[in-house]
Amino acid sequence: MPSKSSILSLAAAVSSAAAYQGFNYGATFTDGSLKQESDFEAAFTTAQNLEGTNGGFTSARLFTMIQGNTANQPISAIPAAIKTQTSLLFGLWASAGDDAFGSEIAALQNTIDQYCDQLDGLVAGISVGSEDLYRISPTGIANDENPGAGPDTLVDYIQRTRDAIQGSCLADVPVGHVDTWTAYVNGTNQPVIDAVDFVGMDAYAYFEDTKPNGIENGAALFRSALEQTQAAAGGKPVWVTETGWPVSGDDFGEAVASVENAETFYKEVGCPLFGNTNIWWYILQDAAPTTPNPSFGVVGSQLSDTPLFDMSCDDAGNDSTSSSSSVAQSSTEDSTATASASASASATSTDGAQEMLPTTAIVDPIPTDNPTTHETLPTTPVSYPIPTDNPTHATTSGGVVVPGPGYPVSSSEQVEQPEQPQPTPEQPEQPGQPEQPEQPQTTSEDGGAPPTPVPGAGAGAKMNSLGAAAVAMLVGAVAL
Repeated sequence: MPSKSSILSLAAAVSSAAAYQGFNYGATFTDGSLKQESDFEAAFTTAQNLEGTNGGFTSARLFTMIQGNTANQPISAIPAAIKTQTSLLFGLWASAGDDAFGSEIAALQNTIDQYCDQLDGLVAGISVGSEDLYRISPTGIANDENPGAGPDTLVDYIQRTRDAIQGSCLADVPVGHVDTWTAYVNGTNQPVIDAVDFVGMDAYAYFEDTKPNGIENGAALFRSALEQTQAAAGGKPVWVTETGWPVSGDDFGEAVASVENAETFYKEVGCPLFGNTNIWWYILQDAAPTTPNPSFGVVGSQLSDTPLFDMSCDDAGNDSTSSSSSVAQSSTEDSTATASASASASATSTDGAQEMLPTTAIVDPIPTDNPTTHETLPTTPVSYPIPTDNPTHATTSGGVVVPGPGYPVSSSEQVEQPEQPQPTPEQPEQPGQPEQPEQPQTTSEDGGAPPTPVPGAGAGAKMNSLGAAAVAMLVGAVAL
């Protein structure tokens, strides 16, 4: 198991600014009902008062700017955040086509008009999209994920977002993108990295079933994903936008979902990062009113200040002699052919992270552009749970289905992702009755483990970052 000091070194390399710490939050509950301001306020207050956390969870990552059942009005999480002084990582859903993204931009502009004088210091950043690149990858396609978006489309959307905030109170807020770590190490997606101020990484060791992914290797797999993402980012800040371990659900490869393992992953991965790099855990609650499989929520079906496991970090992250070295050896043996690519990518980093890595660092070779032989994808498509707060099929009043957070894609996916046409969602004749093709899962905006194939979630099989693009971000589910 990686030592606390080694993960701290990575954290220092990843981000040097004041660290945000929070959870992912979807726009809907698991039954598809819309969250209102009071729901967000209750969740934000619960997060700030979780036992053992010393009030550390004071930030919220959102997947959409649009409040459900409206065309382009700001999501009600914003006034709730202002009331509770919760910082926000804004999210604009980018996988529903140009018209839907135009509504996200309109909601962002309405947010500026309505709340600019109250947002001072509360906006951590703006994420354009969530696991869109994962969803057009072979793994995302095999898992029948929601439509994604290619690098050219995302670069255009990022520029449109910059244009929208120019001259406003958000002009200096960093603009980035969130995707599975496997998307970033794919050289085809480099234009997206070049266009952003920060790289948002979704990584789930639980889904990395192409490697030994038992909890004893969880921290090592996460560290490997972080190292490779940092190398691909070329010195740009890397924010951990989704990670976690399920408290319940089916086994995934060697990974076992349990409260005990969720606590282990939290202490070995989360604790060393908290306070050192920006991180949004997946997830506060994803079991209301029903429980997805897997479920990542640190609280159950009812909001409670008492989490399902000990969330204190006083004694977390102690050095251990687990099997992390064997995982590193396996990764190295499987990728000797592309080792030079990894070394080259690491050498381009300008933040000194490479020197700070432990000698036993796990660094899977970074595929050059299109290494189809890097790892073998699961033989059968993996269906991921939808984030609890993320209804699998949410729509705006205009009938546009918005995906929520998803689970990570097979961590080894490194295949070139060609730009795909953006399907235009069918507009129902009557507002409020939009067709909802989107799958229930998504990178859990809420946290984001979508029950159905969700848009990539960072690392392994999840591929729809559980929190990673699941429909939770629903640009605004329509109340039927």
